[in-house]
Amino acid sequence: MAELNVPANVATTAVGERIPTVIVDDAHLIYRIYGAGTGSAASPAAALRRIVRRQPQKPTLREVHAVKGVSFTAYRGEAVGLIGSNGSGKSTLLRAIAGLMPVNRGAIYTQGQPSLLGVNAALLGDLSGERNVVLGCLAMGMSPEQVKKATSEILAFSGINERDDFASLPMRTYSSGMQARLRFSISAAKRHDVLLIDEALATGDSRFRRRSEQRIRQLREDAGTVFLVSHSISSIRDTCERSIWLESGLIRMDGPTDEVTKAYENYMASR
Repeated sequence: MAELNVPANVATTAVGERIPTVIVDDAHLIYRIYGAGTGSAASPAAALRRIVRRQPQKPTLREVHAVKGVSFTAYRGEAVGLIGSNGSGKSTLLRAIAGLMPVNRGAIYTQGQPSLLGVNAALLGDLSGERNVVLGCLAMGMSPEQVKKATSEILAFSGINERDDFASLPMRTYSSGMQARLRFSISAAKRHDVLLIDEALATGDSRFRRRSEQRIRQLREDAGTVFLVSHSISSIRDTCERSIWLESGLIRMDGPTDEVTKAYENYMASR
């Protein structure tokens, strides 16, 4: 395993050794997409002609190699930013670390059960925000007593009740920003060995982003590891001391956030 330059505030063992929480070893992640083809053969008109003529549909298989031999080690107490252009493999890699997608080649090792928080995290639209808080906390393994104590704090942190009593309204009445804030607030209410955040901070206002960034720092101080995927470079700089730049499924750079983000911004400006 390659030695990484980790800041001095990273948690250590009694003998001064850093504690790895996530090891990604030559990981390859491939999507297999089944369909009727591409171009004119996949158009609605072509599909209608096949139906009228009762012609069998010839299935095709396309493979998308989203992550190509990525390797790195993350340590307890780190906050690691994942940056890169659209389609670079960031969200796919998070899903694999969370155990939601199998690795085609290589391996991923984690300490404990990573928790993935994304903008598409499941919420029950017909239930109230308060009820979703209760169910979300129970799903994370919190006891009913812990949930009862935490519910009001979670709702206050999310800010959904600042104007009206939205906590009693169905989740389907919430804006995407309100839903994202509540998802983050639920997940951040529990200490995690590894917390994976996929763009969840991008939909909140500046005040909520500041609260979220502070909460991430607290999670790190509790000896957890945080991964943050975001197109907001300012959020990465404010939250993460280390960043990994993925491009076309490959690690282009891994190091201190200031250095990596500057290189990434120069790259994007030159395109």
